[in-house]
Amino acid sequence: MPAVPLHLSGHPDVALTADCGNCFALCCSALGFERSSDFGHDKPAGTACHNLAADFSCTIHARLRSEGYRGCTAFDCFGAGQHVAQDLFGGRSWTAHPEVRASMFAAFPIVRQLHEVLWYLDEAQRLGLSSPAVPDAAAAAVASLVEETVALTRLEPAQLDGVDLEELRGRVGTALKDVSVAVRTAAGGRGVPRRLVPGADLLGADLAGRALQGANLRGAYLIAADLTGADLRWVDLLGADLRDARLHGADLSHALFLTPMQVAAASGDRRTRLPERIEPPAHWRA
Repeated sequence: MPAVPLHLSGHPDVALTADCGNCFALCCSALGFERSSDFGHDKPAGTACHNLAADFSCTIHARLRSEGYRGCTAFDCFGAGQHVAQDLFGGRSWTAHPEVRASMFAAFPIVRQLHEVLWYLDEAQRLGLSSPAVPDAAAAAVASLVEETVALTRLEPAQLDGVDLEELRGRVGTALKDVSVAVRTAAGGRGVPRRLVPGADLLGADLAGRALQGANLRGAYLIAADLTGADLRWVDLLGADLRDARLHGADLSHALFLTPMQVAAASGDRRTRLPERIEPPAHWRA
């Protein structure tokens, strides 16, 4: 996450980066996971991880990756945790107030998805303000979706279950695509290989040193791909799977719709250039 917490443009009260000190470890309790290469054990949703301490800290935080919990180091709630804990539930923890446990655990996954939507919309909104290539209609559509989504995050917990996330994501996806097309068209992108298309299977692909500026890799499978030294400026990476992708020395300084989770799932180094809103993961510097 950025060294300075990121807030939604125009909404300084809406945080888009996690503040774990003001959350009740909802990612470690409300959500579930299965034992895999990313998680060291099975954990059903609604049960606390056995590595969770009474003060909501992680007893193996410094050793998560070496202990087999690298999935934890790649997770991001986009600020939803502290919003649910402090704003929707007034700072009442699910341990001290067990009566809120069920509703808090039900609210968190929904609000987390809404905050992820806001992360993307915030970037689109900033692009609309900084790039003359973005049409006024596209910028207006993004601004309207921002207000709508913010309003949804402020619903009473009992009302959140009625939010149609799939329908919202569909409209947001269209708006983001319009912004992406405008920005990438203005950035050029000639010479990008034809196989680099949305949803492309690029598992283990050798793209080291390639000039990919302006490509559309939305939803592409870049698992274990070699992107060492690649130019990924103005590349649409919305939903791209970057697990174990090698980003050493790559330029993602203007990559579109990149998230901290994608970056944390990949590997990189001090030469990797990231957007200002994303800090290099701690394990990159280890």
